[in-house]
Amino acid sequence: MPANGRAVSIHDLAECKRHGRRFAVVTAYDYTTARILDAAAIPVLLVGDSLGMLMLGYPSTLPVSMEEMLHHARAVARGAPTRLLVGDMPFDAYHASDAEAVHNAAAFLKAGMNAVKVEGGGRIVALVRLLVERGIPVMGHLGLTPQFVNALGGMRVQGRSGEDRRRILDDALALQDAGAFSLVLEGVPRDLAAEVTAALRIPTIGIGAGPDCDAQVLVVHDLLGLTQDPMPKFVRSYGSLGDQAKEALTAFATDVAAGSFPDDAHSYH
Repeated sequence: MPANGRAVSIHDLAECKRHGRRFAVVTAYDYTTARILDAAAIPVLLVGDSLGMLMLGYPSTLPVSMEEMLHHARAVARGAPTRLLVGDMPFDAYHASDAEAVHNAAAFLKAGMNAVKVEGGGRIVALVRLLVERGIPVMGHLGLTPQFVNALGGMRVQGRSGEDRRRILDDALALQDAGAFSLVLEGVPRDLAAEVTAALRIPTIGIGAGPDCDAQVLVVHDLLGLTQDPMPKFVRSYGSLGDQAKEALTAFATDVAAGSFPDDAHSYH
């Protein structure tokens, strides 16, 4: 990835694919977290609509609005201006009409994002082509697509039947031909993800798709151990910040109750 302060671009990801270099993608929803991810040299930050559950307390991604997404996108853009920033198009932001989809995608770029992500294949392929023709880089998303949770019958692994496998592979090739610069594969069997990755010129980004993708993405709260809910099978926590935060806050409350904070050293004279 670029050094010396040069911004990460979609061309850098294409180079990674060509040379077999894997890279990490992490979600980001606020300025402070974006700065930490920037300092850790994470090349791609996704402002995911998962912020609905993690930051806003919604039961799913479906209630998230464009206004809420743009609010968080602007914060992330201020925290990591040289990383490749991708804004997640929320549910219903690209369904009503092509004109509305272009308007909302452009709003993400105006908010500091470098690209947008859309879920699905089929008719979404034509939309991807339209956005790319208008200068808006697009990341695709196939497999378990959370915005389609009601149509899928729940958060279930996709691509286990022969028909589903063919559909996902066909959609992946169609999204590539439409100009998508990368593709998220979520919740699919490892061998299918490997097949799609081998068939594409663009990088695949796996989440619950096994180790054979060109990149991996995780939700920042999950990988840092901030989430209190049970973790899906595909998540590995690389920290226990939730427990550490609880201990720190309990110690603070105890010191305040005991009168030991603030002490003289933490007072002005």
